[in-house]
Amino acid sequence: MELWDAYDKSFIKISGLTLIRGKEIPKGVYHLVCDVLVQHEDGTYLLMKRDLRKTFGGMWEATAGGSALVGEKPLECAKRELVEETGIIADELIEVGRCMGHHEIYVEYLCVTNWDKNQITLQEGETIAYQWVERDMLRAMNDDELVTERIQKFIHELNSWY
Repeated sequence: MELWDAYDKSFIKISGLTLIRGKEIPKGVYHLVCDVLVQHEDGTYLLMKRDLRKTFGGMWEATAGGSALVGEKPLECAKRELVEETGIIADELIEVGRCMGHHEIYVEYLCVTNWDKNQITLQEGETIAYQWVERDMLRAMNDDELVTERIQKFIHELNSWY
């Protein structure tokens, strides 16, 4: 059973309320989700192909990420998810944005790394392949290839980061 902290719309933790993955989340309550876009120091970006058994199976995902566990701060969650989904250990992540979903508060990070591009770890049940792509290719991917409109918007805002 995966447990999450509950937050209000101002990103203030709601004392005494714990959310359970898969259970209904009350109106006006949110949980923390962190996403990490990985950029290699050579300028390419990491894409992970979703396991065929998952929602959006077979599509490419531009971020490693997921829900924060009870007690996790955003940066802790992002680093944990990055290691679990790619094997990449990052000392520093750059927070590049926050946005609200239906019941989620997303904290988005950029990881610039010199990690060995051939040493990416696939997470069983989550991902089945990976590739490194140039920025223009990443930005040109459409909703038949790249998971979620929110992430596509995230990608198109790359120019404002540097």
